[in-house]
Amino acid sequence: MLLLVCIIFYTERLLFMKSDKKLPLFIITGASGVGKSTVCEILFRNETKYIVMEGDLLWNDVYNTPDDDYHNWRKLWLNVCANISQVGMPVVLCGCTTPEQNELHEERKLFTKIYYIAITCDDTELENRMRNGRGINDEDYIKSSVDFTHWLIENENNPDYPIKNIDTTALSPEQAAAAVDKWICERITEV
Repeated sequence: MLLLVCIIFYTERLLFMKSDKKLPLFIITGASGVGKSTVCEILFRNETKYIVMEGDLLWNDVYNTPDDDYHNWRKLWLNVCANISQVGMPVVLCGCTTPEQNELHEERKLFTKIYYIAITCDDTELENRMRNGRGINDEDYIKSSVDFTHWLIENENNPDYPIKNIDTTALSPEQAAAAVDKWICERITEV
């Protein structure tokens, strides 16, 4: 309960803070069990040019609102990331999301651009990671993760919100993190 009160207070404070610096936001997305948290943990330990945040850090059931596409959850994170970036470094946010869940919010204007990076792998490897790595055996859950991965891959060249897919099927977590880091650093220099 205390965490919820702190989050509500923090969210209300964010509404009164002005973000003067506009930087890009990088969002690492992917299906449950694909390895995005592992990649982000490696990036977090090695970060020097950006700040890595794990989206689950502030999760609370009050944000479990699929009917409005997790509106307040997305709004909270966009505000938090904009405020963190005021130190002069872009934020890399790790969490399962789609571009539309972020781009359609008023808070989108707090960033110069939002880059989307999807951690993906082939169906067999994803099932293996979910079953053996995370102990997930719910067939519907596995199918939804496989379907989401397919959606991410199909939308890589979306003209409105492109998603850079990094196929990690044959990569170690360290190799995947290095590929993500390289891609992010190339975009940071564009700004």
